[in-house]
Amino acid sequence: MSNKTEKKEWIVAVDGPAGTGKSSVTKRLADELGLQHIDTGALYRGIAIRCADAGITVDFSSDEIPKISEIARGTELAFKRMPKLNPKNRLFVSGVDVTSLIRTPEISLLASKVSAIPEVRAALFDLQQSLGRSEPSILEGRDIGTVIFPDAQVKFFLTADLDERAKRRLSELEAQGADAPSFEELREQIRMRDDGDSSRAIAPLKRAADAIEIDTTHLTLDQVVARMAALIRKKMGTL
Repeated sequence: MSNKTEKKEWIVAVDGPAGTGKSSVTKRLADELGLQHIDTGALYRGIAIRCADAGITVDFSSDEIPKISEIARGTELAFKRMPKLNPKNRLFVSGVDVTSLIRTPEISLLASKVSAIPEVRAALFDLQQSLGRSEPSILEGRDIGTVIFPDAQVKFFLTADLDERAKRRLSELEAQGADAPSFEELREQIRMRDDGDSSRAIAPLKRAADAIEIDTTHLTLDQVVARMAALIRKKMGTL
């Protein structure tokens, strides 16, 4: 096998619940190791944005599932790297940059519910695989190491205490100047999302048997990045 083919098949999978640091860690690792960063959760948030625009709320009924599935199949999703903006990796939905709109608590909960619909997951499966195989990549999500890329060269599963995750998310929202719910409300929203992600019938959130689990509760971002980068480099050196 040529080096070029090996590089194209290089995949790092990073899974875990909300607030464990997946996005911050994968962005740093992508820059440090020269990997393409793919936030698969953002794809579902993009679908959630389109659903919200269509008047679909988190309490949608089963009668609305066909409409949601149609939205997923008909929505154009793409990432574009724009170094002068923060974050650099921008999500475009049907040609519109929605990066600044997809992190609200409401869209987070709607994305979690939408992602439990089998037809929606099927609509995004090929896109995720195509993006990941286009160049050496690090992907973050809920089912990267179990469903999307079960043969990924390196798999991580990040965890953290629920209270710590709620604190982190609250800090992010406040830093963005967004209208943030109370700590208690945010904590409950994250707990509800954990329950939904872990109990769904299709591709539930769970650690792959061969994933390296890292509890980030008492670790700094630098510490998590350093630990993961060392493990990835070690694996790279064996191939």
